[in-house]
Formats: sequence, structure tokens, C-alpha cells
Amino acid sequence: MALSSILTEAEIAAGLQSCQAADSFDYKTFFVKVGLNSKSKDQVAKVFGILDQDRSGFIEEEELKLFLKNFSASARALTDAETKAFLAAGDSDGDGKIGVDGKTAFIKM
Repeated sequence: MALSSILTEAEIAAGLQSCQAADSFDYKTFFVKVGLNSKSKDQVAKVFGILDQDRSGFIEEEELKLFLKNFSASARALTDAETKAFLAAGDSDGDGKIGVDGKTAFIKM
């Protein structure tokens, strides 16, 4: 399943446009721009499944680093600082990864 089945091309483009420069990624702004904050819990869970590249049930730091590339192959990777901040915001139990339940709550923030 592709993200384009859940989000429109315009939403994806707006989200990526908001964070083209290194260290400009803000997850709250990005989620609003792509419309994830207004999607159902089911839709967010589907997005989580796409982002969970290794199907472990969690999104780990390496998967987060390539977060934007899931939206467009030409998008940049997150910087180390952006990745660590993003992980810290979504890692509700401090285990170094984001589970689907944490991700759903985190997107709705």
C-alpha cells in the first residue's frame, strides 16, 4: 500500500515543501500539512504500517531517519538532530522506538 492511497498528492507536496531545508522538519507542522492529524485511527495505523519498513511493529531510529522518503523518493533524509527529536516526541515509554499506539496519539497532538 502506498501513502498516496491515504493522502493526496497535494497534501504530500505541501508537507514536503514545509521541510525542504536541513533542520527545518517539525513533525507537528508536517502532520498538519499532509493532513495526517485529521485522519482516522485506522488510516493512521495504515500509514504506520507503511513507515514500519521491517514490519517489526515499531518505527525505529533508522526508519525515522528515512521518514520523508516514504512520502517521495526524492525527499531528503532527516538530519540526526531531527531524527532524535522526532523519536523523543513519539517514544512514550523510552524504549528507543515508536509503537503504533504511540504513533496514533502522537500524530493527533
